[in-house]
Amino acid sequence: MSSNSAPTARTQSAVPNPERTLTLWEDGVQLSFTFADCMKYHGPGFPGGVAHAFAALGRALPELAARIPGGRVERRGIRVRTPFAGPGARDAFELVTRAVTGERYAVLPELARAERGNTLARYVFEVSAGDACVTCIIRDDGIVADEFINLTAKPDKTAAELAHLEDLKVEMRDRILERDPAMVYDVEG
Repeated sequence: MSSNSAPTARTQSAVPNPERTLTLWEDGVQLSFTFADCMKYHGPGFPGGVAHAFAALGRALPELAARIPGGRVERRGIRVRTPFAGPGARDAFELVTRAVTGERYAVLPELARAERGNTLARYVFEVSAGDACVTCIIRDDGIVADEFINLTAKPDKTAAELAHLEDLKVEMRDRILERDPAMVYDVEG
């Protein structure tokens, strides 16, 4: 590994609640995924986005299971609609649900909640299975920092700003994973 691509001490920090899993079914086989599984699939780039998808699924899957006869959410029956286009979230949803390759994953900017402001507007995930559907909405609880959104959107970032952005991604990951998914995302529907 070259010195330019070496992870910082911050990005290598321990992940909160590493034992937490997402569980669903495929053809009668129970499958469970950890955050670490999602990061292995995604790579190191966007741990905050991976954490958002992990928390949204952690919130949505039990809700859906309670509404489905037999309580088993089938992996390849899950559909996801969101205004959030981040690659970390997309990859986590793909690993767990195979919705991207199954063409059951859609990024729809019109689902954004503009009334929630620039920081929170895009953190909306509509997750459905069969006739059951829930919409996960990020809580307005300091999970996503205005500084992160502003720096992400800034063109021509300096090396120091890019390094700080990497720290902000990990800080957001930790804020999400330290909490129960119900303390990260509220559910509508």
